[in-house]
Amino acid sequence: MALRNSHGPLVAETRPDPEPGPGQVRLRVSACGVCRTDLHELDGDLAPRQPAIIPGHEIVGVVDALGSGVTGRRIGERLGAAWLAWTCGVCPFCLEGRENLCDRAEFHGWTRDGGYADTVIADARYCFSLPSTLPDAECTPLLCAGLIGFRAWRMACTGRSVETLGLYGFGAAAHLLAQLALWHGQRVYAFVRPGDEAAAALARELGCAWAGPSGQSPPTPLDAAILFAPVGELVPEALRAVRKGGAVICGGIHMSDIPAMPYEWLWGERVLASVANLTRQDALDYFPLAEQARVRPHVTLYPLERANDALDDLRRGRFSGAAVLLPNATSD
Repeated sequence: MALRNSHGPLVAETRPDPEPGPGQVRLRVSACGVCRTDLHELDGDLAPRQPAIIPGHEIVGVVDALGSGVTGRRIGERLGAAWLAWTCGVCPFCLEGRENLCDRAEFHGWTRDGGYADTVIADARYCFSLPSTLPDAECTPLLCAGLIGFRAWRMACTGRSVETLGLYGFGAAAHLLAQLALWHGQRVYAFVRPGDEAAAALARELGCAWAGPSGQSPPTPLDAAILFAPVGELVPEALRAVRKGGAVICGGIHMSDIPAMPYEWLWGERVLASVANLTRQDALDYFPLAEQARVRPHVTLYPLERANDALDDLRRGRFSGAAVLLPNATSD
């Protein structure tokens, strides 16, 4: 079974298992995370790249078929496949180690079929071994929410000492990054959707120094802030919350318009930057670190057939942490 997006609610269809081509593997999907990017695709915030596509890019599965020329992978091996599905390898961005910016890049669930299905085809070079300490469902959020948070965090910490870190939008990415930042010795300040007491409670449970509604000033100036909420109005708020020389990093693929603001809120050598996609090296760096820090995702499980419910629950903030689809589960 696969769930196909034709820019409305996902529609179930039955089709033969796809066959891997040269350099590809077929993964029998055991779990696939539900990401806000999937919601942006459904809602039309991201321009469609295909007339219809199977979403899903936080994919955990077992190799059950190998294409010709695949080396270093074996039948029965557990692997993860993430947002980045392929890059050209020859453009200036790829050659300088910034394959996340490749203009010809392909993406699972956007330009290539993703993991809201029983099986998925992936380029073997873009698959990852996963932390052995985590079960399948808990590995899925690491493959996008974890990686984007990690990339944003490294950008925020480069060139400055970060002792106080603000996280705006305490969902899948933020609750994973908070655990890593706390392990690193930083004090984390969690900004949640107004009225979302469950997210605030999770932040406090994880050890955040403070949790409060977005738009409220933190009790102390921040050295850096990372925005995961796709709300442009929060950018000026975050800039006002960081000290001189601090950084505000936007971690989403889509955001509503940023309103006009006084230049003085940016002045003082504050930095405003975005993070785009991820690289394979990010994953190679992040997974061992996440395992060392004992990062543990909080997940809500749904059978694959209830993917539309999971996406609607994400839109409305009905769960904390991350949602995960299980192809082999059934509704009660």
